[in-house]
Amino acid sequence: MNMELVVALGLIAFKVALLIAILLLLPLPLTWMERKIAGHMQQRMGPMRVGWHGLLQPMADGIKLLTKEDHIPTEADRFLFKLAPILAMVPPFVVFVAIPFGETVSVLGAEITLYVSNMNVALLFVFAVIGLEVYGVIFGGWAANSKYALLGSLRTCAQMISYEIPMGFAVIGVVMLAQSMSLLDIVRAQAGLWNVVYQPVGFFVFFVAGLAEAQRIPFDLAEAEGDLGAGFHTEYSGIRFAFFMVSEYVIMVLVSVLVVILFFGGWNGVLIPLPPLLWFLLKVAFFVYLFMWFRFTFPRYRYDQLMTIGWKVLLPLSLANIIITGILLS
Repeated sequence: MNMELVVALGLIAFKVALLIAILLLLPLPLTWMERKIAGHMQQRMGPMRVGWHGLLQPMADGIKLLTKEDHIPTEADRFLFKLAPILAMVPPFVVFVAIPFGETVSVLGAEITLYVSNMNVALLFVFAVIGLEVYGVIFGGWAANSKYALLGSLRTCAQMISYEIPMGFAVIGVVMLAQSMSLLDIVRAQAGLWNVVYQPVGFFVFFVAGLAEAQRIPFDLAEAEGDLGAGFHTEYSGIRFAFFMVSEYVIMVLVSVLVVILFFGGWNGVLIPLPPLLWFLLKVAFFVYLFMWFRFTFPRYRYDQLMTIGWKVLLPLSLANIIITGILLS
């Protein structure tokens, strides 16, 4: 019995370590891909100098960030300034503990689950933990004692609160259909037909709110290089800035993963007989590409427009979606 426990704990530790390693390395291919997508959309080549087609450019950027001077402003709150990047990066990593990437795979005759934990309230856990990420952004802007950074953090606070509400309401229809808050049960319930067919409004609200939660264009007022320098992380450099960057990319992937699990059948495929894990990764890659496509297509909203969309468009739509779903299910 003790040996079985040791093996189980070892497997969990291995999964967590593998997950952390993958998430930490994600910005390397994603930054390269984003620059290439931007280049082709703007009829240019993108990075070409470091390695073949600039493939080693992310490595060069990583070395640059690791070797840059770690500057802390004289008037900054040093404790909060150091704590903020960690608070911004840790919650998105923790959320992936509850994310399933498939059912099980057979390795050397042993069945291994493609998730760390199957929580029966996984959806609630995801929203509770990811909401903590905003503290890192707020503390970063406040602690820097800079007007640009402070404005960025205040915008973030209002934006995250405004868009988390319709985002939470948007998934209630999915929970009503699956009769469960377990992400595994939600995917299994879509074996026949994906939720996006039943919940197109819920998907629209969730995806738009996800763009705002990830602080990506057209909802990147927390950074807004044009008027805030770089927003909440204006005063950050080196490895601390890298933590914020990693957090941004991990959240983008997390929102894409949640969209796939909640609305697009998770690892359930259609027509083409591909391995379930491959189906899942292809769907996630499509939505990651969509995030990048939007960045180089749409202009940034004004702040009043951002608030209007959140409170006057997405919130009523999400409430109407709940009511209609309830009526149709009754």
